[in-house]
Amino acid sequence: MTEDVLRRVPKVALHDHLDGGLRPATVIELAHAAGYTGLPTTDAAELGTWFRDAADSGSLERYLETFDHTIAVMQSADALRRVAAEAVEDLAADGVVYAELRYAPEQHLRGGLTLDQVVEAVNEGCREGEDRGIAAGNPIQVGTLVTAMRQNTEPGHSLKIAELAVRHRDSGVAGFDIAGPELGFGPELHADAFNYLREQFLRFTIHAGEADGPTSIAKAVQLGTQRLGHGVRVIEDITFDEDGEARLGRLAAFVRDTRIALEVCPSSNLQTGIAGKIAEHPVQKLYELGFTITISCDNRLMSGTSTSRELGLLVDAFNWDLSDLELVALNGIEAGFLSQDRRDELSDLIIDRFQDLRD
Repeated sequence: MTEDVLRRVPKVALHDHLDGGLRPATVIELAHAAGYTGLPTTDAAELGTWFRDAADSGSLERYLETFDHTIAVMQSADALRRVAAEAVEDLAADGVVYAELRYAPEQHLRGGLTLDQVVEAVNEGCREGEDRGIAAGNPIQVGTLVTAMRQNTEPGHSLKIAELAVRHRDSGVAGFDIAGPELGFGPELHADAFNYLREQFLRFTIHAGEADGPTSIAKAVQLGTQRLGHGVRVIEDITFDEDGEARLGRLAAFVRDTRIALEVCPSSNLQTGIAGKIAEHPVQKLYELGFTITISCDNRLMSGTSTSRELGLLVDAFNWDLSDLELVALNGIEAGFLSQDRRDELSDLIIDRFQDLRD
């Protein structure tokens, strides 16, 4: 499958971190405007390479440093609007027709913004990015996921962020998430936030099944998550006999049979040690067993990737064809936090575009 075909494939991106998808040149320009002098280089090409190398280094300290730089330059309303607009523009140019961008408002308060001002700026940037996509002939719809950092266990913290998400649900916020170190900070620590979200009928996803295994996934499912951020370590609740026949544990069967979507991010998963190479990634076995698989980038800058590239890796490793890519896109729409009317419209658009590609 050619790069041109992959780019033209209509895509859905459900797991894309705003602070992990900046353009290198934008990082440099925003750093200059903010007086931030901590960048390792001010050459855009070199900086892009540095981010990828740092993320690939195997050093958690170096990996986390990459986000120190991007977050440092995202501390004003103008910067947040610009980053959001460019993220949406870049996704649209890559053939993404629906995306959800996630970010933690609490990480963008150093310049004096309030939590509400952060959300307003990001939502405004997303609308600008959608307009740019339309102008370029690449229409896209984007929702945001307001995220709480799970390592902040101050009483009431995640509930406050959940309330923030609910306040802005009619101006672009599609749902809620928790992010940060999974191991040692289980989702049950934030149960009050998830209880509130269920009461308010706001949908949410939970990072689970990446740095921690089936126990983390089970707790997320018990809290009512509609999707699993990564989720691929559900494979550890599946046994395979010598003939390759699979036997699903209770948790894995529940996740599959209730169609809790997995937000799989192949390149990022390699960087965090899920597998040594794409050919060994559990996504193929999970796909063959009927799990609801969606494909995203996680952090486009840190992984040096795009949604087209992520799909291309699976095409090359597992011989995925247009039918596989279509199913994954439709899975994404079905799992997306959007209205049924819009879901139907986007599903029809995806089906029509894939038919055009086959013709």
